[in-house]
Amino acid sequence: MPTLASYDGTVLGYRLTGTGPLLVCVPGGPGRASDYLGTLGGLDAHRTLILLDNRGTGLSGDTADPSDVDSYRADRLVPDVEALRAHLGLESMDLLGHSGGAHVAALYAAAYPQHLSSLSLITGGHRVAGADDPEAFLKVIRSKSAEPWFPEAVAALEEWGRLGSDVPPEVKLQASPFFYGHPWTPEKHAHAAADSLQRRNPLAAKHFADEPDTGALRAALAHVTVPVLVYAGEIDQSPTPEEAQRLAAVFPNGRTVIQPEAGHYPWLDNAAYFRQALLEHLP
Repeated sequence: MPTLASYDGTVLGYRLTGTGPLLVCVPGGPGRASDYLGTLGGLDAHRTLILLDNRGTGLSGDTADPSDVDSYRADRLVPDVEALRAHLGLESMDLLGHSGGAHVAALYAAAYPQHLSSLSLITGGHRVAGADDPEAFLKVIRSKSAEPWFPEAVAALEEWGRLGSDVPPEVKLQASPFFYGHPWTPEKHAHAAADSLQRRNPLAAKHFADEPDTGALRAALAHVTVPVLVYAGEIDQSPTPEEAQRLAAVFPNGRTVIQPEAGHYPWLDNAAYFRQALLEHLP
C-alpha cells in the first residue's frame, strides 16, 4: 500500500490501478473510501488511476492532530492533494474529482492552477463556484414520482433530511435509487449498499463545514486555463445539467458533457459512454 505524509504529518494512502498516463482521482462521499470509484468504467485500461483516500477514509489515517477536526473540511483537503502531487514527482497532473471530490478538485484548481494539465469535475464542484440552484434538487426529485421505488425512497430521503449526518445506513440505502440512473439494478443496489462499509471516521463527513467565498473562487477559477470537463448525469439532482453548464462557463476552457439517462455515478449507467467522454477530454 503506497503512503505519504501530508503537510501536517497525517498519513495518506492511495491505490494504483491500470496502465498508461497518470490520472489522479479524488473521491467524494463525503468521507467515502475511493473503492466506490472502481475502475471508472474501465478507464484504467487507458490510464493509470491514482485513487487517493481522503484523510479519515480507506487506506488513509485520521488527522495527525485529533483536536484539528477542521482538517477534514474540503478546503483543508486541498493541501493533501498537493502533497500527493509532490510525492508523485509531477510538475503538473491530470486531476479528476467526483462529487465532493470535485468540490476539492475545484478548490485545488483555484489554489494551484500551475500544477494542472487538465481538470475533470464529475457530478460535483458546482457549489464552490456558486453555480448551484437550491430549487433544482427538489424539482428533479419530484420528476421521478412515477418510478416504482419512489414512495419508499422519498420517505427515506425526507427522513435523511431530518436526521442529517446521523442517518442510519438502511435509510440511506432506501433513498439511494435517486442517485443512480435508470434502471435500478442489482449492481447499483450493491454499489449503494457498500457505502456504509466504505466509511470509517464520521468526522470525515465535515467536508462542507465551511462554505467558501464563491465570488473570490469564481475569480480564481477564471484564471484556470487548462481544459476543464464538467460532467453531469441527465437525471442527477445535484448537479443538474443546468448547474453543470453554469460551472463550466466559469472556466475559460470549460465544457460540459451531459450523459443521457445517467445519475450521480455515470460510469455505472453507461461505462462505454463515460469512458469515451473522458478519453476525448484527457490529454
